[in-house]
Amino acid sequence: MDIALALGGGGSRGYAHIGVIRRLEAEGFRIRAVAGTSAGGIVAAIYAAGYTADEMEARFAGIDQPKLFSFSMTEGPGLLGLSNARKILEQFIGDRTFADLELPCAVTAVDIKSGREVVLNQGRVVDAVMATIAVPGVFPPKRMGELDLVDGGVLNPVPVSVARSLAPALPVAAVALSAPVEAPRTFHSLPLPVKLPAPILGRLSRLRLTQAFEIFILSVEIGQRMVTELRLEMDEPEVIIRPAVSNIGLLEKVDVHRLVRQGEEAAAAVLPDLERAVSWTGRVGRRLFPRGRRRRETGRLL
Repeated sequence: MDIALALGGGGSRGYAHIGVIRRLEAEGFRIRAVAGTSAGGIVAAIYAAGYTADEMEARFAGIDQPKLFSFSMTEGPGLLGLSNARKILEQFIGDRTFADLELPCAVTAVDIKSGREVVLNQGRVVDAVMATIAVPGVFPPKRMGELDLVDGGVLNPVPVSVARSLAPALPVAAVALSAPVEAPRTFHSLPLPVKLPAPILGRLSRLRLTQAFEIFILSVEIGQRMVTELRLEMDEPEVIIRPAVSNIGLLEKVDVHRLVRQGEEAAAAVLPDLERAVSWTGRVGRRLFPRGRRRRETGRLL
């Protein structure tokens, strides 16, 4: 049962993608192409490089999360830096190019000069991933040639269209890490990824700048939820998998193993629908529903 995967962004929630992959493989689905945005771009690239779900879980669980996005004076404009994240990516992927990967893979970014989506599927994989995870205002943009690239989730939070372009004949399973727009919003306080005494951390959290940034992050999440739903409506993946992780903040320290389990549970909930999608795609082609109708999402008809 061959499928393509589109892995959405979501910061610390992205570990759930590992569980989705593990469960799909355990049920006999063969992932033939993978596209990712932001956190989904990390998992997509590492998986396409040949790592198993078990290997990814073990490696990520051993990472010191508070140090992952430490501020660096040597990087470009941003409240936090990505130098440590780059080191970890290089440990996984090294100098591989997209041509060296074991699966067709692409990640998305946005050029802040032109305002256009950029699909990255050539050149060094690490450079492309650094672009797709550059959350605007939080991490520095990634310069690639004449482009200043930021997180692809600005325009395409779950890159269904990109996954479909990699494998046009296959059904696409989209993994969205945000809650539907009608779901209640969860407030996420801004985590400070440094080790400071509790009194100092408490004082920092009360600063007007910190509070203003929390409002900015909340506003971005609200907009991204809406963009996610609009893109899913427009791009029409055959199946939507939505792990129950929307209560987790962008940079929150998390239990990797728990998020992986939540990804497995979400994938298990849509297995019958994904099996039907594979079956119908094989018989009548990709279009399973008339335009304007939606497929099932985690067992309920939208």
